[in-house]
Amino acid sequence: MVSRSNSFSPGLGAALNDVLGGGAASVLTVTYGLSYSLLIFAGPLAPYLSYGVAATFISSAILAAVIALGSSLPFAIAGPETSTAATSGILASALVERIVAVDPSAPLITPVLITLGLASVATGITLCGFGITRMGRAIRYVPYPVVGGFLGATGCLILLGAIRVITGQRLQFATLGRFANLLTLSELAAACAMALILYFTWHRSRSSFGLPAILIGGVVAAHLAFWLVGVSLAEAQAAGWTFQPPPHVSIMLPWSAKEIARYPWHELPDLMGNLIAVVFVTAISTLFNTTGIEVATLREANLERELNVTGVANMLSGAFGGYTGCISGTRTVLNFNSGGTGRLSGLTAAAISALMLAFAPALLGHMPKFVLGGLLLYLGADQLHRWIVESRRRLSLLEYLSLLAIIVIIVQWGFIAGILIGIVIGCATFALSASRIDSIKFSFDGSEYRSSLDRSRDDQAVLSAHGGKILGMNLQSYLFFGSANRLFQHVKALLDRHPECRFLLFDFKLVTGIDSSAAYSFAQIKRGAGERGVTLVLVHVPSATAKALRSSGFITDEVKVIPELDHALEWCENEIIAQYKGLEQEEASLRDWFTQILGTGHDATELMRRCQRMEVDAGEIIVRIGEAADSMHFILDGRVGVMIPADEGRTARVRSLGRYTTIGEMGLVSRAPRSATIQAEVASILYVLSADQFEAIKTDDPALGQKLLTYFVSVMAERLAFANRMITVLRR
Repeated sequence: MVSRSNSFSPGLGAALNDVLGGGAASVLTVTYGLSYSLLIFAGPLAPYLSYGVAATFISSAILAAVIALGSSLPFAIAGPETSTAATSGILASALVERIVAVDPSAPLITPVLITLGLASVATGITLCGFGITRMGRAIRYVPYPVVGGFLGATGCLILLGAIRVITGQRLQFATLGRFANLLTLSELAAACAMALILYFTWHRSRSSFGLPAILIGGVVAAHLAFWLVGVSLAEAQAAGWTFQPPPHVSIMLPWSAKEIARYPWHELPDLMGNLIAVVFVTAISTLFNTTGIEVATLREANLERELNVTGVANMLSGAFGGYTGCISGTRTVLNFNSGGTGRLSGLTAAAISALMLAFAPALLGHMPKFVLGGLLLYLGADQLHRWIVESRRRLSLLEYLSLLAIIVIIVQWGFIAGILIGIVIGCATFALSASRIDSIKFSFDGSEYRSSLDRSRDDQAVLSAHGGKILGMNLQSYLFFGSANRLFQHVKALLDRHPECRFLLFDFKLVTGIDSSAAYSFAQIKRGAGERGVTLVLVHVPSATAKALRSSGFITDEVKVIPELDHALEWCENEIIAQYKGLEQEEASLRDWFTQILGTGHDATELMRRCQRMEVDAGEIIVRIGEAADSMHFILDGRVGVMIPADEGRTARVRSLGRYTTIGEMGLVSRAPRSATIQAEVASILYVLSADQFEAIKTDDPALGQKLLTYFVSVMAERLAFANRMITVLRR
């Protein structure tokens, strides 16, 4: 009964954490979802807001559920994102303008839902194509200014959409006169005040429930102000301060034969630029959000799998009348920080989104326009700040000017011009030409390529045997995100093939420059090397490259920077020789100790062969109380403590053992569970004799086994005599 409870509790706790984390992330999903509905279904589409709410939360539920079940990051939370909602809104607005220009009385909602569904399905097919053919990594070759220009332009368009949501008017030179009235200016001022409140509060804290608390406070403050001035809810709705309450959410599947036949297919060629923009922005958002989650959670994602599962999710979303979305960086990191680690988090978010199909109209009916409009203003301004202000520190002047030019072109002339100028020119002239050159000119290891220092025969023998612990690469060409990512994949495979590697050299002598976006791949290399205990050594690093790597946090005290390759090789060789000689001295010390215990050098050598070396840091747990006693430990160097539980969750040390002592020998004989926890008090070196090896010794070499048993008895006799003397002293 007890064992079942203990085995069930961790699973129940993990499930509870997943539900709580998914619930916290759902708060953002619901809040953003309401604002995205208003952003897309604005202007002529405002009367169909109930369909927009349904489409939004259908999308949220399907995306969250499918990506939660299939993502390589089990704690992923997905849904419509700010950038994808903005491009979907632009696509819907472009279609409505063309339909109204031909026939102002023509039905709008069905063509819009069909268009959004087609865009979502086309996005899903494209993403799956990238994932299946492994062409998804080609997205990484798109220059950073092009990506920044596209996403910065979506920030501008979100701001323009927010103004339309607040005032009901499109901001253009021709419509500026309509904004010159007290009511409109008051609505804009209230929305700007809300955006500033969000910036100075939630933007800096990012707490789980900070955003809804602020929005609820804004709603309460607005209704309190209405009550103080004697304005009823109906009057506030008539004046434009609040949204008209939509009817019950209307779910529509637009894929009937009649509606498909009535669809204005002749308009699709004119919408192709906006359709491509939806696909491109969704793919870029998937890539950027996934890599951002990798950095924030220190988990590595499978990009092809993410593209495939996001593609399937978007196809299902379009089939059920929804629109595009992807994995959310903000909501996923919030879920992870809240304790969510499993797929139940995303399913919780999906369930809450489905429930909002019933509750969203009631929320919107009491929502002042300036509250959600202020949220949209904040989201658009935040995106603009990220890509126009913050990116300036990471980009050269030429890259930054390209980014600004792409933003202006997209806002002024649309996504078609942005795609032509940003993708064709940027990718064709830079990425395609640069990607033809391999970033690694040649590779070497320390056994075949050494420094010019003449060494003794003993040192040469050490390097011949252990020089493979030094691996080096001579880099070349211009390193940007795509080529640097290939370098990371190569290094990752290289370290998998050579787990013995301890020094990894990068020679930058032939590198002409490094792009700011390549820093992430080098950060991945550094993290992977650190996990394997590999020291990074950089050679011939130009000042500009060193500055870029240092500003990104890649070059730190753990990374060795040496001006010349010959000196770098000499330093690595010296470290290996010193380490090898240290191991020789350690083995000699261990052999002397075992010889003293067992009487002969032969027995000492045999016992050494049976033991496994173990190196622990100060504070590291070696064995825990209650575990099976399946080994004993010879303490060659350092000190360990024997710890038992004490009051109030503390532990108490009952014994401390230093070098040339043993621990766990009686458990090895009796096989009783561990009666105490053994913890390293300082950095220590131990040699472990497992129960299997001890049994093998007794079978293969009975004389050695008898000597070990005799030694165990003598150790226990000494400890018993010491305990008796302590008891005698305490009885005085």
